[in-house]
Amino acid sequence: MANRHLSRSIVLQSLFEWDFNGTHASPVMEIFARNAEEFAPGMGDFSFMETLLKGVIEKQKDLDLVIEKAAPDWPIDKISVIDRNILRIGLYELLFADRGQVPPKVAINEAIELSKTFGGETSSKFVNGVLGAVYKELGEPGKDETSKDRKDKNITPANIPVEYLAGAVVYAKEGEDVYLALVHDVFGRWTLSKGHIEGKDPEKEVAKVISDEIKLPVEVKEKLGTNEYVTYHPEKGKIKKNVTYYLVEAPFVEIKLKESGGLDDAKWFKMGDILDLNFYNDILPLITKAINVLLKK
Repeated sequence: MANRHLSRSIVLQSLFEWDFNGTHASPVMEIFARNAEEFAPGMGDFSFMETLLKGVIEKQKDLDLVIEKAAPDWPIDKISVIDRNILRIGLYELLFADRGQVPPKVAINEAIELSKTFGGETSSKFVNGVLGAVYKELGEPGKDETSKDRKDKNITPANIPVEYLAGAVVYAKEGEDVYLALVHDVFGRWTLSKGHIEGKDPEKEVAKVISDEIKLPVEVKEKLGTNEYVTYHPEKGKIKKNVTYYLVEAPFVEIKLKESGGLDDAKWFKMGDILDLNFYNDILPLITKAINVLLKK
């Protein structure tokens, strides 16, 4: 276990030098070979380090998109070099590593330890917040194995700032068929279009939100429900997001997805085909309710 921690430290140092000097200035594997020889001369087997380093480099663009999604309004180039490479390592292990070898909690804890050793004063809180947000989006895999007796840590103080959003299950009719418009995010999940609103009356603003994100004019039919969850912003700290969802109707026309760091696709699906898709746990009940409403129409 200690060797794994040392291995991650060497990978981090190699990524830091590669990133700090410009990713095209020096071959990253040459930097790694030098660091491994200097800091772990007696280790012998470098396969774990090589696999981790090559994996982070291969998935860098995907990892950076996830970081920007989990840390909204925080461009990747504004995050310190050390923090963003700690996040890349932690996210790679969280999203792509063999969970039998690196359980999710281990991936997060190891990244936090790296941030305490190599990062700044607030690095560990930032890394914990970003990785924790991604872990929650994934449905907290492995939670029951590692923390069966823990108290609910999702209970948050009443004074956490609240951001209000509106979202929708968008449907359209084409002949006898009913279609639903879904968006796909960088976590690999199909989900519902949503966006920030200026006030606390989401019904008045949801049409604008949907039009902005997927370029569809919509008519609000009824409210489906409200979800709340806590995320972490590197400057603001913990933020509670309150999202109210509606069932809305749109014409069956081409979807044009707004460019976004968090979304990479949007499609129409026949209503009968969508329950086999990969959804978040808190989104599936809203979609199920919408389908039940539509079946009664």
